[in-house]
Amino acid sequence: MNYTNSPIQKITFNNQKYFVKRDDLLNPDFSGNKARKFYYYLINDFPNIKKIVSFGSAQSNAMYSLSVLCKLKGLKFDYYVDHIASYLKENPLGNYKYALENKMNIIENELPTYFDEETLFISEGGALKEASLGIEILANEIKTWAIENKIENLKIFLPSGTGTTALYLQKYLPFEVLTCACVGDEDYLKKQFLVLEKDNHPTIIQREKKYHFGKLYKEFYEIHKELKKQTNIEFDFLYDNLGWICFEKYRNSLNDKNNIFLYIHQGGLIGNISMLERYKFKYDK
Repeated sequence: MNYTNSPIQKITFNNQKYFVKRDDLLNPDFSGNKARKFYYYLINDFPNIKKIVSFGSAQSNAMYSLSVLCKLKGLKFDYYVDHIASYLKENPLGNYKYALENKMNIIENELPTYFDEETLFISEGGALKEASLGIEILANEIKTWAIENKIENLKIFLPSGTGTTALYLQKYLPFEVLTCACVGDEDYLKKQFLVLEKDNHPTIIQREKKYHFGKLYKEFYEIHKELKKQTNIEFDFLYDNLGWICFEKYRNSLNDKNNIFLYIHQGGLIGNISMLERYKFKYDK
């Protein structure tokens, strides 16, 4: 099964040339940045472990990816959430629906403070040092592509939640890695970097205005539709829309026209099912 070595595609968006690393096209059940972050757990055996425990939101991409991982490894999966919307309980869809189909045990409660020796705890969103293994492989794929295509002046962009993927990409790449904060603000992202690495951090692009994670913004819906129309690629609603807004603004601000730009498509498209319904309901009346 292919969990690494995704293709790189050339696109044109708003008359600008970009390359896109299509990590959304990795294995259909285990793709995107979560496949990279959890690769360590996929390829290693944990003979004494019977269950994985994690926590987060009820429509988390990480939740779904961990449910796939547990299914592949024959492990139980307990996932803790603060709240599940009544509508979602009554009408399961997206990551929530498919994680349940993978036998996830979802628990509306506080995360326990203690786990027994047969339980493996994985932090929310995969913000952990073990993530570096899969992300180093991603970095090596990018380096190989750059060498084969004689590219030296490369800038790499990806939007961030915890910033783990961007952080480790910068660690393993000789090129500048750029990112923007999608879940918290820029200070939150810097703090997340420092938990894992003390220096050599990615460049954080400032957002023009404050956005609340998961809230519906008309400009997000518009750029999502334009990206699909112009590139024929579906991007993620929660991260990529803000990512492309920040990335385009940054690119247009540069005087140097010799740079090559690579955007990392980190998957997460199952979550689009529920997000698209919300956007259509709000803006397509």
